[in-house]
Amino acid sequence: MTMLQVSVVVPCYNESEVLGAFHSALIAALEPTRQSFEICYVDDGSSDRTRRQLSELAGTDPRVRYTSFSRNFGKEAAMLAGLRMSRGNAVVLMDADLQHPPELVPRMMELHRHGYDQVVAQRDRAGESALRTALSRVYYRLVRRCMDVEVVDGAGDFRLLSRRAVDSVLSLPESNRFSKGIFSWIGFDTASFTYRNVKRAAGQSKWGGRNLLNYGIDGLLSFNSRPLRLAIHTGLCLFLSALVYALWIITNVALYGVDAPGYTTLMTSVVALSGIQLATLGVIGEYVGRIYHEAKNRPHYVVRETDTSRAAFPVGGPSSAAFAQSRMES
Repeated sequence: MTMLQVSVVVPCYNESEVLGAFHSALIAALEPTRQSFEICYVDDGSSDRTRRQLSELAGTDPRVRYTSFSRNFGKEAAMLAGLRMSRGNAVVLMDADLQHPPELVPRMMELHRHGYDQVVAQRDRAGESALRTALSRVYYRLVRRCMDVEVVDGAGDFRLLSRRAVDSVLSLPESNRFSKGIFSWIGFDTASFTYRNVKRAAGQSKWGGRNLLNYGIDGLLSFNSRPLRLAIHTGLCLFLSALVYALWIITNVALYGVDAPGYTTLMTSVVALSGIQLATLGVIGEYVGRIYHEAKNRPHYVVRETDTSRAAFPVGGPSSAAFAQSRMES
């Protein structure tokens, strides 16, 4: 069988309002390239008509394939499932909300033909609130200082990966996945270009403030142990500060007979130290929790149905053969 030239992986979660428009726009962008392609949709446990629409698309267009999860496992799991489904020499990752313009895909394919293993479409900050823009810039500056890999502001999941880049991503076994860091970690020659940020065509964003905060914490903890080292440095600094302060008090009492500070100083010190200790324990707990999660070695997701097999898998996971294959792939 001839290898497909391009696979487009599209994670979906409650995108029934925009899915039809997205599919039409994507087909219109891909067909003029005259390259063989497939579209791999992954339904991340949607509660609307998304799964039914994907089933209908797969039934009418042989270039469409889909997988549906038994529940919502998150976008990282959906992207992983899509990469495992893909068969093309190049794989494009994009969202279904039309914030990733399908008309940019041919440009990404052209850059790939020039020898790049990764082509990143990097959005600008047009249309975002000043607060969100400022917080994003501060976060990415912090990430660049803390993480062991380079993560660029605006460089998200909208990108093209060569087959060897995809194989490298799939070879990484961790359960707590942070794709932006993984894409940077695997390396390879990378090209990027900037496009103007656009609003969702329909529906609501799934990335509220709480989700963005948790995703940011995942990014900070997934690729380095610097927060633990920071806790050590903070503890040493506090110890030295306390030692200097104690010597200053003893000197004043010995030379001038000044009374030692009382209740206010003591309570301020106790509250400050307690807060730092709790924060440090929280950082340690995050790392221990991740170790525990990795040690359980559970599959990243459970498949409800696919375009090739509509029968639901058992509650505990896929059939034994599929589960073994999934474990070999992961």
